[in-house]
Amino acid sequence: MLKIGITGNIGSGKTTISQVFELLGIPVFYADNEAKKVMTADAILIAALRETFGPEAYLADGTLNRKYIAGIVFNNEAELKKLNALVHPAVFRAFDNWVLQHAHAPYVLKEAAILFESGSHKDCNYTILVTAPDAMRIDRVMQRDHITQQEAESRNAKQMPQEQKAALANFIIANDNTQLVIPQILALHQQFLAEASTR
Repeated sequence: MLKIGITGNIGSGKTTISQVFELLGIPVFYADNEAKKVMTADAILIAALRETFGPEAYLADGTLNRKYIAGIVFNNEAELKKLNALVHPAVFRAFDNWVLQHAHAPYVLKEAAILFESGSHKDCNYTILVTAPDAMRIDRVMQRDHITQQEAESRNAKQMPQEQKAALANFIIANDNTQLVIPQILALHQQFLAEASTR
């Protein structure tokens, strides 16, 4: 089975494009959603978070104390790195288990905002980057999240630059309103199906 990573900076439309692949019958693993789940489901991770950030990391009912964790890692790069170093392996474990459950599929997609930054692209056969001009992405995020331009630009600035990701990606889907997105998706879908059938 082929494992395809798909990523894109905020406002690129990577989630919408992943949903189109789902309509084509391709299972999609949403890493960002899964990261939230593993924090209350993965026993190894829970123990590590308690040890690293203290027993206050979890509330009495066993749910993650998001406010407490956010207070520690927000604007603190070193603490955020610690958190990510614990969460990423748990998400990798969840992905490996999920892949086994979808062994019937010709290929699967792993949608992740930090596909390259977390190193999870190394576990994929190919990677797709969804791109759009910065101004267009900022505008989309402002409308979607009802935030100011400054807030949107601040979020964007925290991500690896799109050009850097483009140099690492195997394929690019341009979601910039100058070319149709569906034909680009279908072309990749056919290519992946053809390769999966030879494995």
